[in-house]
Amino acid sequence: MKQPAYTISIDNKDITSNFDKRLISMQITENRGLDADSISIELDDSDGALELPKRGIEISVSLGWFNDNVILQNIFTIDECEHTGTPDVLSIRGKSANLRDSLNEKREKSYDSTTLHAIVAEIAKRHNLDYRIDKNLGDESITHLDQTNESDASFLTRICNDLNAAATLKNGMLIVFKKGIAKTVNGKDIPTTTITRKLGDQHRFAIADRKAYTGVKAYWIDYRQQKKQQAKATRKPNKTQNQNKQTNDNGVLVGADGNVKILRHTYASKQNAYRAARNEWEKLQRGASQFSINLAEGRPDMYPEMPVEVSGFKKEIDSTLWTITRCTHTLNSATGYTTFVELEIKLQDDEIPLEEQKDK
Repeated sequence: MKQPAYTISIDNKDITSNFDKRLISMQITENRGLDADSISIELDDSDGALELPKRGIEISVSLGWFNDNVILQNIFTIDECEHTGTPDVLSIRGKSANLRDSLNEKREKSYDSTTLHAIVAEIAKRHNLDYRIDKNLGDESITHLDQTNESDASFLTRICNDLNAAATLKNGMLIVFKKGIAKTVNGKDIPTTTITRKLGDQHRFAIADRKAYTGVKAYWIDYRQQKKQQAKATRKPNKTQNQNKQTNDNGVLVGADGNVKILRHTYASKQNAYRAARNEWEKLQRGASQFSINLAEGRPDMYPEMPVEVSGFKKEIDSTLWTITRCTHTLNSATGYTTFVELEIKLQDDEIPLEEQKDK
């Protein structure tokens, strides 16, 4: 029978032996983007011998299986502790130490006639970080953006949300990538893993009728003409559909019109309006179905953005390609090591909206 293995270190000193007979549970949650990863540890303090840990100290944690080369590793900063009883239990909670405090400092800054690559490079340099960015995202032009009393972490997250992208900080490197397409920033496919029903003990699948939308429409104001305009992102037509572009004063539409979702916000430029419509369309595609499963045997090799194929469920579930959005690894003294994964639909090439319409 496989045996879970873990280590806990403080200041490069292995203190795992201090936890062996006291560990009730340890839970590690890996999130997508700049949402910090988190850890929660519960220890038996029935003898009252444990001391409350100092907040702000860093702990290094690894989790996996004995005689297995795949190990989940992360560094956390303790920011909360709690003592409850009876029975006496000491709870320790922390967040990923990758998220620099300086990234949360508010600042004032304006960006004009630039690219996302240039903005990411400037933020990375400001915080002494290496960085990588998807080339297509890096080429996105930014006409004007204001960072007003906003932290770099919040500002970067806001930009990425507008571009249907995500930023994350791993091992001292700032990484910006496209959500839901399961590719690295270098354009390489992330290897697909497989989940069969026999691997899990609980699952949940939900489907909403969001795919009834054939497109998304966003309005923008042309201040030179003082006229409200519109931009559209639509379902990419298949080879049997008419692929001619229809152009009028209100923008460009490629593919069939139909049940179009209209965004309430009015944008300052055609580029921003189309970008918002495109982003909303991709979110609709990814969010049409959601799937989660608790794996009876922990999987330290799984992480957010990994593509997944599943089998043994309903045909609607098995026929869908999925992308992991969150992994929760739990080591429990009673139930062992399990992994809970949350997934969304993986965008396919024929579901990614057509090329962005540029300002003239």
